[in-house]
This record gives sequence, C-alpha cells and structure tokens, in this order.
Amino acid sequence: MKFIFFTGGVVSSLGKGLTAASLGTLLEHRGLRVMLQKFDPYLNVDPGTMSPYQHGEVYVLDDGAETDLDLGHYERFTSGLLTRINNLTSGQIYTSVLEKERRGDYLGKTVQVIPHVTDEIKSRIREVAATGKADVIITEIGGTTGDIEGLPFLEAMRQFRHEVGRENCLFVHVTLVPYIKAAGELKTKPTQQSVAKLREIGIEPGVVICRTEFPLEQDVREKIALFTNIPVEAVIEARDVKHSIYELPLMLRREKLDALVCKQLGLVTPEPDLTKWKAFVDRVVNPSRKVRIAVVGKYIELQDAYKSVYEALTHAGAANDAEVQLVRVDAEDLEHEKPAEMLGDVSGVLIPGGFGDRGTEGKITAARYARERGIPYLGLCLGMQIASIEFARNVCGLAGANSTEFVKDAVHPVICLMEEQEGVTELGASMRLGTWKTKILPGSLAEKVYGTLEISERHRHRYEFNSKYRAQMEAAGFCVSGTSPDGALVEMIEVKGHPFYIASQFHPEFLSKPTRPHPLFEGFIRASLEAKQ
Repeated sequence: MKFIFFTGGVVSSLGKGLTAASLGTLLEHRGLRVMLQKFDPYLNVDPGTMSPYQHGEVYVLDDGAETDLDLGHYERFTSGLLTRINNLTSGQIYTSVLEKERRGDYLGKTVQVIPHVTDEIKSRIREVAATGKADVIITEIGGTTGDIEGLPFLEAMRQFRHEVGRENCLFVHVTLVPYIKAAGELKTKPTQQSVAKLREIGIEPGVVICRTEFPLEQDVREKIALFTNIPVEAVIEARDVKHSIYELPLMLRREKLDALVCKQLGLVTPEPDLTKWKAFVDRVVNPSRKVRIAVVGKYIELQDAYKSVYEALTHAGAANDAEVQLVRVDAEDLEHEKPAEMLGDVSGVLIPGGFGDRGTEGKITAARYARERGIPYLGLCLGMQIASIEFARNVCGLAGANSTEFVKDAVHPVICLMEEQEGVTELGASMRLGTWKTKILPGSLAEKVYGTLEISERHRHRYEFNSKYRAQMEAAGFCVSGTSPDGALVEMIEVKGHPFYIASQFHPEFLSKPTRPHPLFEGFIRASLEAKQ
C-alpha cells in the first residue's frame, strides 16, 4: 500500500483538499483504488457544533459522522464512500489519549505528545489501511506548516514514513507563489521558507504544487527546484481555474502530476481515460442554455456555507446542458423587500438547510412566492420545514404556525422537536444523523423524480414535521410524498397542482456527483428550464 500526505504552506485556503481530491481522481482513472482522509488540528471533536462563519459547511457521511467540507470534495471527485475514520481532529486524539490514561492503559507511564499522541495519529492511518479498500491512501493535513497545533501531525507523518519505508510514502506540499505587481514578477521566497520549515521538522516533500495567478516560467521552476531540493519536473503549476473546480484534475494531468506520483511510488499503471470527465467539464464550461436559480439563506455571503448545494446544482446543470446562474438572496433582506424585486427574474427557488430563527420569515416569504407564482421550488431540511410552515399559515389559515425551534410556545407547532431529542443536553453528534431509508408515495412527484419507491438519504436535523397537522394540511392540497419506513416521520412533502414544488427533510446534496447528479437536483433544474420557457 502507498501513502501520500498533503501539507500546505505560506497561507491557508490554498485548495489542498481540492488538489488532493483531483489527484485521487487521476489515480482512480489509472485503475487504482483510492481512499482519502483529512486530519484537522483544531481541538473540536468534529465541526458539528461550529458556525459556518468559522468552518463553512458541515458535511455528513453515511454513518452519521459530521466532518470537514473537504470530505465532500473527496466523495465527489472519487468513488470511495467515506466513514468517520476518514476525518480525525486533535479533539478526537486527545479525548482518546485521556480516556486511555484514565483507564490505566499506559501502565503508569508519563503520557506525552511523543509517543502517545503521535501513536494515536498513526493508528488512524493504519485503521483506514486495514479496511483493505485502497491501493493508495491520500491524507490531507489541515492548517499551515509552522502552526503550533499542526506539529504533532507532521511529526507523526515523519515517523510513519520511517516505519513503512520511504519508497511507500510521498509528501506533496501545496504552497503559494505570489505575484508582486510593483516588481512585475513572481516571488519564490515564501515557498522556499515554507519548504525549509518542513525540512526542519524532518520532512522532505517529493512534489511542490505552486498556487499562482500567472504561468510558472522555466527559470522560476528551476529556482524553486534548486532551493527545495526536488527535480524540476516535480514543481507543479496550479493556476486558478477559469470556470469550474472540475477543471483542476485536467490541469494537473497536463502538468503530469499523476505520472510523477506513480513514478515516485513505483506504481505501474495504464494512462488514464478521462473521456467522461472531460465531457462533463465541457458541459459545465460550454452549456447551450442558462437558468437563474435563487438560493435563499442566511449565510449567503459565505461561499463555503452551502458548498455541497452549489456543487449539486452544477452537476444538475451539466446534466441538463445548462449553466446555473446563482442568485444569492439574503433571507433577512426578504423580510424588508418585496419578493418580486428580489426573485422576479429567477426560474427556480431553493432554500437550503440551517439552524436558528434569523431570516426565517424571509425564507417563508420566498416559499410563498414560489408556491403562488408556480415557480419550481426545492427545499432542503430547513427548506422543507419552511415550506410546511408557509402552507399551514397561508393555505390552511393556521395563524401563528411555526417551529418550536424558533418559537417555543408556538400556537400551531407545525414543526416540533423530535421525540428522541427531548432531554438531549449535549449538542455534538446528537441529531438524527447519517443514512436513513425513505418510503415514497406511489404516483407522487417524488416517485417520478427518483423512479423508485424506496430511497436512502443522509440526514442532519433535530426537528421534524408534526404529524398532528398532517390530515388537515393534506385536505388542503399538501402532499406527504415520503415517510420513514414505519410511516412515523415525514421525509418529503409536495404541493398538489404545482409544476414542481418538493422538499425533503434529508440532504440530497451530499450524494450528488459530477457524472451522477442527484435526481432531485436534476429534476429541479429541468423544471426550472421548462418554467423559463
């Protein structure tokens, strides 16, 4: 088995995760089985309790693990299904070490960063390796080289390479080569210093990937190679992609990164066949149609807050040969503006998941506007709850209808706390999480979209539709088109007589892939294109 470790230098947000995922794509197309994992140095056990302002989207896996958003890139770019063992944080490490110490597992020894913490980190790599599902394991180390909290991870990686052999390990360092406008040239000194920091720790990168806005000329590559002690061909240019992140594997392929990695690790593989990937990228870059979709949320200014939603829309757009033009609408603005002024030129409305009462009335306004105007609507998690509240208020006449998350003593608690959530005091990993089955109503829009009567989707929620209101709302044209297998929980809702008004309690965006778009998103974009016509 071969191991590749991605580190980052100079600044954060260089795209290590995307670069690692892109390499995974290329290696998979060479016939290798690839598994990716992310090590995060922060002390949170997982990002589940973190604000989107701090960490962007929380990505949920099949087994219910709340993970870093980079695991979303890993699953979209490769075929591997990940589990909670593919995301490790300092919080998990120290929790495990301290639990062992309390049990006496260390037999009275002094517990230290080396070897106990580093051993814990290495054990996670071996745990993934023991699954036998991969020929190559790619591990991304979060943070920036030089950060204090990241040192135990880098030391663990140094030890790991010593244990499994240099011929089986490769370090890839992603760094920034900035362009100084006043000087009119690219500067390599930050990269030199970053690699020097790694070498002080005892790690020598075999490949340096340079994020840059301008081409790396040969003399620049030679200078970086000289000062980082690697061959010139191991200096890889990674310019900002023009149109889509899905161009990145093709860019790295032109730089011969996959061939270089295979050579350094002694992997004998055929050339990759990227025909399908190129066809997908071509549809993204050169679509024949356009459609404007409003995404109404409260974290709308943050690109990473709804990352999987945006990517799922891109996948669905490509499947329909259409460019999805996002209209990001701040839900709070809709509380003060007329909806026609903000939504008048869109062909579809999407409300994503979220927590808290900020902006909820604006989302309700958007849901009503889409329902009354016959505009295709897709609601995700909170978006389903919003649609239910709106219908209860404005169709069933239930004034004061709301969620007990927003108003604890709501007159009509159409959305309420799940029964098993009552009494829960710890917020971390305590919601309804992971993959659950849904039974679909025959003859419904949901059945038409999915083409089946049973599905499995990923959940992340604490509140649910209050079934006490189901009969009254269904009598008014509300349709419960998906439930849990026992019929107790409402999983999907629709509005009868509307061309496309559907919402789910689950998060379909987590299962969408570039060459296999999610049915709900594909159907939503198709309906929006028809509405536009």
